[in-house]
Amino acid sequence: MSFLKRIEQCNRWAPGSFVAFVVSGERLGMARRDFAEDLCKAKSGFSLDADGLHWRDAPNGFDERTAAMQNICADLVTRGLIDHQHGEQYPVTPGRREDARFLIDRACAPYFGVRAFGQHINGFVRRPDGLQMWIARRSPDRRVYPNRLDNVVAGGLPWGLTLSENVAKECAEEAGMPAALAERAVPVGAITYCRASKRGLKPDVMYCYDLELPPDFVPRCHDGEVAAFHLWPIDHVAEIVRDTDEFKLNCNLVIIDFLVRHGRLTPEQPDYLEIVQRLRSLA
Repeated sequence: MSFLKRIEQCNRWAPGSFVAFVVSGERLGMARRDFAEDLCKAKSGFSLDADGLHWRDAPNGFDERTAAMQNICADLVTRGLIDHQHGEQYPVTPGRREDARFLIDRACAPYFGVRAFGQHINGFVRRPDGLQMWIARRSPDRRVYPNRLDNVVAGGLPWGLTLSENVAKECAEEAGMPAALAERAVPVGAITYCRASKRGLKPDVMYCYDLELPPDFVPRCHDGEVAAFHLWPIDHVAEIVRDTDEFKLNCNLVIIDFLVRHGRLTPEQPDYLEIVQRLRSLA
């Protein structure tokens, strides 16, 4: 395997299997064609034509559309067309979070192929023998990627929280970090990817942060999402990313970006330029 292959794994989807999700003439996502067909059979307010899947009876107004979509998703869970709801609301937007047209449950977003936003933190330590990185192992009861490796802190970005507020919340819940330490996280860019999943399409954005941690800090999970933490030399982390499937897929991209920015993955790497370009293929 290679670093470039890890990026390719997060950008695999067949456009012919998806149709535009359109609301009031505006494309807001990409739904799997078979889901769109089943949705139209189940709900009379949707139709499918050559231009895509249309939510034809979408109410006017942000709150009204949000409430209507909540009812639709709850009904689709009952019908078995959607497997569950998460309980966090995500913006449905043609671009930026602040341009949201309405909200949708986090677990339902991929069915409609709407862009989701998340935040991932590279927690690292400088030691006399070199750079080391804290890595989380996801709990065995996680619905997605149980037991896989993860960034020290990572999570979705729900509606109603600013980026800094969500960083502080996730750092406290997942790693037991005090607010003063979480505030030291440095925003270093964003990574984009588009991947087909069993639920639909994930054209997602991950805001990335570097956080240099004190040598004596040991993360401790408080929300049950992490089973253990490991402090490993950065070269060992790089080998795991490159040579194994141990990491949750999108975390590979966050670490590859870290390796580039910290000079651990250099222009001498044959795929260097393509790696750098494809980390932000949807930007």
